[in-house]
Amino acid sequence: MIDKNRVKSIVEEWLDGKDYFLVDVEVTPDDRIVVEIDHHDGVWIEDCVELSRFIEDHLNRDEEDYELEVGSAGLGQPFKVVQQYINCIGKAVEVLDAGGAKYKGTLTKVEAPAFTILTQEKQKQEGKKRPVLVDVEKVFSMDEVKYCKYLIDFK
Repeated sequence: MIDKNRVKSIVEEWLDGKDYFLVDVEVTPDDRIVVEIDHHDGVWIEDCVELSRFIEDHLNRDEEDYELEVGSAGLGQPFKVVQQYINCIGKAVEVLDAGGAKYKGTLTKVEAPAFTILTQEKQKQEGKKRPVLVDVEKVFSMDEVKYCKYLIDFK
């Protein structure tokens, strides 16, 4: 089986000096290698091809046969690394907390291992018959949420 740490170090060598960052490396028991990278402005297919070739140049197919997939982290996928949170500051996100409650709001601050979103909640106001929407800051720990992901809105 191909060593995950070896693949990681090869990818990190390619990333050195580039604005890309590593999101994840997965190596399955049947030697399927999946590498996910990301960039503040998105991932270009040419860069995925270049990284794929770089990895292939550093692994020997004669020693071990493998399947290689290099791509972006995926727009609607949960965040895996702190840099993904930082890249989405000011953007709409969806958070599923450990208790199963979903929150939608704007990611306003990231101070690993915590992040803050600005969301709206209905609250009863004194002198008002109906609850009104109020901006509320919610702070979450990255370790304690089930996921946080970029909220795709087609409006």
